[in-house]
Formats: sequence, C-alpha cells, structure tokens
Amino acid sequence: MFPVEIFQTTLNKLTSVLGEHRIRYHLTGGLTGTAYGEPRMTQDIDIVVDPVQIQSMLDEFVDSLAASDFMFDERSVRSAVQEQGLFQLLDECECLKLDVYPREMIPGELDRSVLIEIFEGQLLPVVSRVDAVMSKLIWISKGSQKSRRDVRAMVRNATLAELAQIRVAANQLDVQQMLDAVLSEPDEIG
Repeated sequence: MFPVEIFQTTLNKLTSVLGEHRIRYHLTGGLTGTAYGEPRMTQDIDIVVDPVQIQSMLDEFVDSLAASDFMFDERSVRSAVQEQGLFQLLDECECLKLDVYPREMIPGELDRSVLIEIFEGQLLPVVSRVDAVMSKLIWISKGSQKSRRDVRAMVRNATLAELAQIRVAANQLDVQQMLDAVLSEPDEIG
C-alpha cells in the first residue's frame, strides 16, 4: 500500500490523456476516505470517466494510451467501455495501478464533482462527499470492509448540509438501514 502522493506522477499521465480528449473524470474510491475522512494508505487510485465521452473517443483514447507509459490490454479497455465495467492501467515507470470505471455508480455524480487539492498546489476533480458515501455503501453491500470505516469518517467530518443530503440520498437509493448500521459500529475492534 502506498501514500497517495506517490500516485501524483502516474495520475498526471492519465489526466493529461483524458484532458487531451476532453473526457470528464473524477477521483473516487479509497482516495475519498483520505479527502473527506481520515488519511489512510491505498493500493491504487480509482477514477470514474464519463462513459459517453470515452465511448465517442475510444479509438483516439486507446491510441494515446498506447503512446504512453501505461501497460494495458486493449480488448479489456474496449470491453469495459462497452459494458461500463472496469479496466486497469499499470504505469510501467512507477509500477502503480489505476482502476478506471467508465460509468457512474451514482447517477449524475460527475456533474457534482468538487475540486480538491489532492497534491500540493494541484486541484483535481473528486467525487462529492455525498456521492462518495453512497458509493461506499454500495461497495459495503458487496463486501468491502474498508468502506465501513471510510463512511464513518466521511460522515463524522460532514457539514450539517452534507449530512442532510446524505440522509436524502440514502433514502433515495434505499441504503438508509445500511447507513444507520455502519454509523452505529465502533471504529476500533473492542
């Protein structure tokens, strides 16, 4: 597991490619635990990209990846974009992995991205706190234990307005009971 700063060079390579093709994106996953909750180590960086934009620029995007330092399987990239799954990129120079999701787990999440200084002096689009909590609750339903602690930390550090939005979104996505259960758990094993 790596501190987030180690990913800066690798992430800059991908954001350059995405910017070249005007593909919207935001950071998500374990990084949001650090951005909104409490610092923690992560093994990779998760990125959501606009599924419509990447589909329309897929050939050019793949060509740009091929000219970069990223190792990837072209069939996996094309399949993931078509099926809105997941594809992975490995930075050959840094030996770091990026998980790229050409889909929105929470409808409209890319429209609600916020700019956060993830690396000193560098603002990057990040999933909103509300959408991050909803996403984490979905991952919890799939068995993610790390997400449980992330949710508690993100909610603990939320503003009153964000707390209200979290409750509304949890009701809309029918994850209110899971949210309540996760929030009632202790952070430390007793």
